[in-house]
Amino acid sequence: QVQLVESGGGLVQAGGSLRLSCAASGRTFSDYAVGWFRQAPGKERDFVATISWGGSNTYYADSVKGRFTISGDNAKNTVYLEMNSLKPEDTAVYYCAARKGPYGIRSVYSYDYWGQGTQVTVSS
Repeated sequence: QVQLVESGGGLVQAGGSLRLSCAASGRTFSDYAVGWFRQAPGKERDFVATISWGGSNTYYADSVKGRFTISGDNAKNTVYLEMNSLKPEDTAVYYCAARKGPYGIRSVYSYDYWGQGTQVTVSS
């Protein structure tokens, strides 16, 4: 069984930075892709970024391109989301998710495993 555990959320002022971590366990992930999603109160869960497990391919939502960076550490079975120049509209619960197959998939329905989420709050 695959388990994903997010960490690194918190409260930050606009313009600040945070780094989220997604630690994976339960199997090898060489043929998986990992995605980050976020959900603000009263809104749908939205795609943020995705990476192939080897880490060579990445894809971002337009709203975060140039500000967020997704990366992976295979030795630690961990994927990171570095978030810079944060804005109040980035406030949400952030989730990581994994799917067997190629990266670049934006749909929440295409991901098989999900973490519990970590809260990110950006104050103005």
